[in-house]
Amino acid sequence: MPSEHPTSGSSKNWLDRLVQLFGAEPEDKEDIVEILQNAKEKALLDTDALAMMEGVLGVSDMRVRDIMIPRAQMTVVNRNDSLEDILPVIIESAHSRFPVVSGSRGEVVGILLAKDLLQFCVRSDHYNLKDVLRSAVFVPESKRLNILLKEFRVNRNHMAIVVDEYGSASGFVTIEDVLEQIVGEIEDEHDFDEGATILKHDEEDFSAKALATIEDFNEYFDTELDDSDFDTIGGYVVNAFGHMPKRGESVEAEGFRFTVKRADSRKVHLLNIQRLPEKVESD
Repeated sequence: MPSEHPTSGSSKNWLDRLVQLFGAEPEDKEDIVEILQNAKEKALLDTDALAMMEGVLGVSDMRVRDIMIPRAQMTVVNRNDSLEDILPVIIESAHSRFPVVSGSRGEVVGILLAKDLLQFCVRSDHYNLKDVLRSAVFVPESKRLNILLKEFRVNRNHMAIVVDEYGSASGFVTIEDVLEQIVGEIEDEHDFDEGATILKHDEEDFSAKALATIEDFNEYFDTELDDSDFDTIGGYVVNAFGHMPKRGESVEAEGFRFTVKRADSRKVHLLNIQRLPEKVESD
């Protein structure tokens, strides 16, 4: 019986074996996917390898607009803000890079790295945002993700500002956003404990992986969400939306507000969950 995971020897010549097993040349990407899936069934590829290869093929068809964080959801700082104004934004968001705007969110003038402010925590009297402001990289909404990923690697950039046809910022995209389309969700090490699917921020604010089961959700929150039609909280939430939601969209159900934190065109990855105040019925 073939092993689920190919040995080191077989992994070196898996492409040759694919050619031998599936002699006809593929005519389109659908044929390639079918060949890869057949290879998985024959234990020439493992599940993770298959998922990444399908992700690579998908990235070549996707555009920046498909995964960007929209302007309304950007965490920004104003170039005229004081250090006292900026630090709470950085601490609360826990991001490492921030678009710097001039008045309007549509006018991005640079990128601020949180680490560049450390020097001013010691000598705040020397603070001048212009001294640490970095140039922003601008890309159109229509740029293909595979081309953007190559540019990220070559230029060693981690963030790009997305602009519309009028040159106004419509959002931003990071190298992590692109890589997640290939390898799946990338979690920060401080987010979830190993094996955990729900993370508590405070008494009313939580994060949950979309793959968390409804059974686990009910046990954690002492609720009784119906799991007869859906196994995961992600499936439950998508059904509540009635469509595949984008990042930043929210829906209320069963006393909770579910906000999509990470998603792509295929599925939801991460949710923010807030308990809603109990409604007091009037007499």
